[in-house]
Amino acid sequence: MGIRNSAKALIFQDGNLLAIKKQDKDGFYYILPGGGQEHGETLHETLRRECIEEINALVDIGDLLFIREYIGRNHERAEFDSGVHQIEYMFLCNIKKDNKDIRNGIVPDDGQIGVEWLPIPDLISYRLYPQELRKYIMDYKTGISKNTTVYLGDIN
Repeated sequence: MGIRNSAKALIFQDGNLLAIKKQDKDGFYYILPGGGQEHGETLHETLRRECIEEINALVDIGDLLFIREYIGRNHERAEFDSGVHQIEYMFLCNIKKDNKDIRNGIVPDDGQIGVEWLPIPDLISYRLYPQELRKYIMDYKTGISKNTTVYLGDIN
């Protein structure tokens, strides 16, 4: 299995982060909107398509903020993800002004049960994956770190 590229959206509004809501045996958890790059797509094209499919929104794409590598065999889901090696490019995005109906899109993510705005000051209390990302988001939004690109490594 090869390395898969993925584009993710960091969408902030009124002190909140937009996330996809899922559920497993341990309760609710959250991921960023976005997904796998298809052959022939740019990362921006991927992200626009994924946001329509998952959160019913057209987005404007800004700076690349974070790059995360995920090597499944190194993390708690190794029994399911041992063959996964993914590089995620996380872009700052804004929902286009005419989009008011943020909800599950036309092709929700597997297991997606909703879309939710998470308060940034409380991110640590949410199961947002990758969990290590929560502190980077909080630092970015509070001005502690304004790096435009941060390679986060193999985190979950």
